[in-house]
Amino acid sequence: MNDKIFRSYDIRGIYPKDIDEKVAENVGFAFGTYIGAGKRIALSNDSRLSADKLRDAAVKGLLRSGVKVMYIGMASSPMLYFTVAHYGFDGGLGVTASHNPPEWNGFKLCAKGGKVIGLESGLLEIKRLMLQEQSKADPAPYAGLVGIEDMAQKARKDYESFVLGKVKVGRELRIGVDPGNGAWSGIAGEMLKDAGMAVSAINDLPDGNFPGRNPEPKPDSLTELRNLVTHNQLDFGVAFDADGDRAVFVDENGEVLDGDVALSLMIKGSLKKGEAVVYEVSCSDAVPEVIAEKGGKPVLSKVGHSFIKENMVASKAVIGGEISGHMYFKEVYGMDDAFFATMKMVEILSNGKDTLSKLVSELPRYERTYMEFDADDSVKAKIVEILKKRLAGKGYKIITIDGAKVVTGDGWFILRVSNTTPKVKMRAEARTKKRLDELVKEASSEFAEAAKGASQ
Repeated sequence: MNDKIFRSYDIRGIYPKDIDEKVAENVGFAFGTYIGAGKRIALSNDSRLSADKLRDAAVKGLLRSGVKVMYIGMASSPMLYFTVAHYGFDGGLGVTASHNPPEWNGFKLCAKGGKVIGLESGLLEIKRLMLQEQSKADPAPYAGLVGIEDMAQKARKDYESFVLGKVKVGRELRIGVDPGNGAWSGIAGEMLKDAGMAVSAINDLPDGNFPGRNPEPKPDSLTELRNLVTHNQLDFGVAFDADGDRAVFVDENGEVLDGDVALSLMIKGSLKKGEAVVYEVSCSDAVPEVIAEKGGKPVLSKVGHSFIKENMVASKAVIGGEISGHMYFKEVYGMDDAFFATMKMVEILSNGKDTLSKLVSELPRYERTYMEFDADDSVKAKIVEILKKRLAGKGYKIITIDGAKVVTGDGWFILRVSNTTPKVKMRAEARTKKRLDELVKEASSEFAEAAKGASQ
């Protein structure tokens, strides 16, 4: 078993090189054993080509562990978490590789309440159980979905009723939807229509080849959505990643909003005085400024689902967010839910007269940029540790809860390990373009020196 499949808060690898049916059965058995015989586990999968094979193998392991399996069909990760929390199930297993390329697949695991299981919250124990069991797994034949309860229709209906009941919709909006051939395909657009919206959808059929675009909704992959919005004079567009927990918005002019910009709009549109908001270390300084403007309490967090959720629970926060497009809401069990984020955007726009671009223009904005540096998984953490020592030795003010964030009076840069790829990520922000260029040059130089030291 390849150790690299165990990530910070899920299991991912290339099928069938890293993850195959035998690994899937071991995951099912180990997870079921971890949750406990007789307990109820929700099961879902996204649209990937290997999803059915890995799902059926995982089912075999789950049933062998003695748990009861409740299948909710092809569904987004938010719908899986909702199912676990809403019905009081004991855990959930989603067959998905999130936003990774088509040849990847994996598993997202959660415990009671929809709490994501990561390396620091149970995944290491599941790994230990998998190592004990791997010699016993039999890769064929598989029982498929025999012996489990199918609740796909009920889960979707209850999810839609729950989410739409949480928002107040005003006037009809024209919305462009791009599920990217992933888990929200054929679902999100229909729910928006049920909410009274006029919907134009692209890439709306489940297809594990992801023919429409990359499973990750980055600005350079959203040309088709941007054109759809501008050519049809829509109010906004939204794109989801393959497992549907990230929402990336496009304004009426075709401009893509960063996740922290969308988060700032959610804060400005709904935060009440005294309420807390969790945001991660890569977010713009605009986020805490908007929180302060609304009289809220800012809570800084490490990047990642489990860390944001833990901080939300600890601070009783009502909203949380990441620059990547994950947005978390207390109203939906604290989950990061791309569809609920879309409905909150609908709520903000449909009850006012301003366009999305107008609302964005009223937020604080600074010069900023983003880069990724290649760094093998075996050394990327070492590089960041070297960076922390180098930068501290130069007398910088450093925030180290997640990587090394250097804060100056007129800007900042952060270098942190990617949780899902062999990269070190860098973001920088400054009050002027000149200062931004200086910070980027310094961050790049510091990375190069640290990488050289890590390789010696």
